[in-house]
Amino acid sequence: MPTTLPTPSTEAAQHSSRLSELIRRDIAEHNGWVSFARYMELALYAPGLGYYTAGAHKFGEAGDFITAPELSPLFGRTVARQAAEIMVSSAPHILELGAGSGKLAADMLGELERLDSLPDSYAILEVSADLRARQQALLRERQPHLMNRVRWLDFLPEKFSGAAIANEVLDALPVHLVHWRDSAPVERGVAIDSAAGFIWQERPITDNALLRAAQQISVPDDYVSEICRAARGLINSLAGCLEQGALLFIDYGFGAREFYHPQRSSGTLMCHYRHHAHADPFFLPGLQDITAHVNFTDAAECGIDAGLELLGYTSQAFFLLNCGITELMKDTPPENLRDYLPLSAQLQKLTSPAEMGELFKVLALGRGMAAPLCGFARGGLTRML
Repeated sequence: MPTTLPTPSTEAAQHSSRLSELIRRDIAEHNGWVSFARYMELALYAPGLGYYTAGAHKFGEAGDFITAPELSPLFGRTVARQAAEIMVSSAPHILELGAGSGKLAADMLGELERLDSLPDSYAILEVSADLRARQQALLRERQPHLMNRVRWLDFLPEKFSGAAIANEVLDALPVHLVHWRDSAPVERGVAIDSAAGFIWQERPITDNALLRAAQQISVPDDYVSEICRAARGLINSLAGCLEQGALLFIDYGFGAREFYHPQRSSGTLMCHYRHHAHADPFFLPGLQDITAHVNFTDAAECGIDAGLELLGYTSQAFFLLNCGITELMKDTPPENLRDYLPLSAQLQKLTSPAEMGELFKVLALGRGMAAPLCGFARGGLTRML
């Protein structure tokens, strides 16, 4: 256990112990070893116990991390402008994947109403019953008159046209860990030690698809990194249901060349617990987030292979500036220091290269979109894919 991290309450520690026991049983049922993707899946999504499926508060100052919608209403209002443009060229529908606290949906709906561009439907695909309840409560509080347009889904729709938004979704999908050593890749998984608990253990890669993917990646010897097959599965599913419109993926990550840079020899796996970032995924399972950066090249290639068109790839900073975030600042007079100064600080965090502006990227994939998207008018980074 990292000694610098806050100590959990007795109740929280007991919750983590229950999830740890479930994971231990799963490992035992799989002959003493599971892939890290399986461990991550259980740690985050085990029914009633996983980080995203249990009731712990995750977002905002009281949680473990702050997402862009939690940071500022400017984010959702700006994304709404891009969604409005997409809907004009496709259909008046929005699909949000993994809506967190519901803040992005509330801010987008408010801005779309101001723009006279409300969607006929705003669908939210949410796997967590706890988060779904929180989203419903927030939207009833913030946008009660628009609740008749919002619906929650258990599965992707068979067919969809409009704008689909996935903010910090891909980074939370389970990843396989691969160790390239002695000129051959092996899979790093999780086993049990009677004294130490969860431990790393490497085995030959038996999954043919994972092996092929690992063999196509050129990295130095003794290199560890992630391959996210779940992201490909999600993008393929979205491509299968998208008739016309665009998918927006907003997340932190890189193109493949930077993702597998020789100096990034330990990968990008990261954990978040009460606003502390660390690298131990075995610390208090169920009480911390586990993430990996997004390989945007892989995501873009998957979309293209599935018949979608690459509509744009840029930094979050350029995307927000292109969509008019600075224009929204004009709604608050600079003389109103009480309101203007916090918004100015929020704008800085969203767009500064030292904050979220450069690390976070926006990838757009679509079908049947004749006009270019405003969010990618300047600062395109497709050359980095």
